[in-house]
Amino acid sequence: MAKISRSYNNMLKNKKPLVVIFGRTNVGKSTLFNCLIKKNQALISNIEGTTRDSNINTVEWNNMKFKLIDTGGILDIPALLKKTKKINTDIDIKVQDKAREYLKQADLILFLVDVRDGLLPQDKEMALTLKKIISKTNKIILTANKADSPSLIKQIAEFNRLALGEPTPISAITWSGTGDLLDIIVKELKKLKYKIEKKLEKSEEKKQEKKEKIIQVNIIGKPNVGKSSLVNSILGEDRIIVSPIPHTTREPQDTEIKYKEKIINLIDTAGISKQGMKKGKIGGKNKAKLPLEKLSIEKSLNRLQRADVAILLIDISKRITHQDAKLIEEIVETKTSFVIIANKWDLIKNKDTKHFTQEIYKKFPFCKWAPILFISALTGSKVDKVLDLVIKVAEARETEISANALSKFLNRIVKKHKPAKAKGTKHPHIFELRQDYSNPPCFTVRIGAKDTIHFSYLKFIENRLREKFGFLGTPLKMCIEKNKKIHGKKEEI
Repeated sequence: MAKISRSYNNMLKNKKPLVVIFGRTNVGKSTLFNCLIKKNQALISNIEGTTRDSNINTVEWNNMKFKLIDTGGILDIPALLKKTKKINTDIDIKVQDKAREYLKQADLILFLVDVRDGLLPQDKEMALTLKKIISKTNKIILTANKADSPSLIKQIAEFNRLALGEPTPISAITWSGTGDLLDIIVKELKKLKYKIEKKLEKSEEKKQEKKEKIIQVNIIGKPNVGKSSLVNSILGEDRIIVSPIPHTTREPQDTEIKYKEKIINLIDTAGISKQGMKKGKIGGKNKAKLPLEKLSIEKSLNRLQRADVAILLIDISKRITHQDAKLIEEIVETKTSFVIIANKWDLIKNKDTKHFTQEIYKKFPFCKWAPILFISALTGSKVDKVLDLVIKVAEARETEISANALSKFLNRIVKKHKPAKAKGTKHPHIFELRQDYSNPPCFTVRIGAKDTIHFSYLKFIENRLREKFGFLGTPLKMCIEKNKKIHGKKEEI
């Protein structure tokens, strides 16, 4: 496998300073994270321990860029200090270990407390713990959240007893005071010798954006098929918390890497179960009352709509189910390119790839254009081929065919197979086949004003396009346009 030039640990140390949000459960860490990054990335719930994997994103303020991390809620102080492990589950232990690791790496720590709750014994205990983990308390910015009114702002004085400096009052939910907090962060980072980034000229900025287009890769699948294990195997380290307990991953986790001069953002999503998708998509006023599993699934499906390539991960050691087919329908509906990764290949005794490929395509006959790769995230077998395949599919998605090439192609296939009518007695005449755009590729078949064309012939054109021009792992959009005296009427198929 080509060297990943930007592994997770290197990313944390690479130029941008690291700011970590820390605090006990339910003080509003995820709400503050979403507020500062100006995106709804972190899953928010009043259920203790909602955040497991730490959310990471970039914040830019006054020409300063820094990495912001939202850590999981601390459930057990001794476990954080690695003195004892009183926590009941393996997942919670891993959450604490990951939080401790980030605290040690941090340039600045936003120690978040809740003004409405007041100063609690847990806050005092966590402040003492924090001082033991890091040597310099000047790295800590005491942040008093939920200061939504003047009367509440007056109550923040009691937090001075933590001896962590003057508390900064904010309200993450209304954004009040967050600008002042960002000013303080930038001021402190300047003291640490981090430089302000110079603004690029517009032309230079566009050039850089074009050169460094990020391939958005959404990893999707049922619970426990090995999505987080796959990301960790690609990175060669435990970036994401892995556990055999279903729904360990609750929020989409972004990991940006550079591979073969391409920037790839791997998005590990929550496992999508049959039960979680049963009642369709969610939203509106009842959203806050829904279980975490359903909220997680909604976030996973929303991220799919913005992906360039989806990796559908299946457990090849188990029977392929209707749920897997439903996930493919979700992917195809969004016109996202995708590959099928058959994980847990190490559990298969008779490793006949031809036989298993045929079996998968039998279950998914409508997407035989999607490539299949058999891997083992546990042993690392064939994992080095995953990113190569993703890049090929992403490039196929950008394919553009010239008008001249399509004209020659059309003449050839029409001679081979006469266009079929949908109704009536007259065979349709195809005046033109053109590509309207790429990413994803869209083609228009222009026919006579009174002509009809059978959907099977459009499928024939699509299949011949794939044979001739590739389009590996990429859905094609086929449209019909009828000749009119003034304007053509276009119909999407």
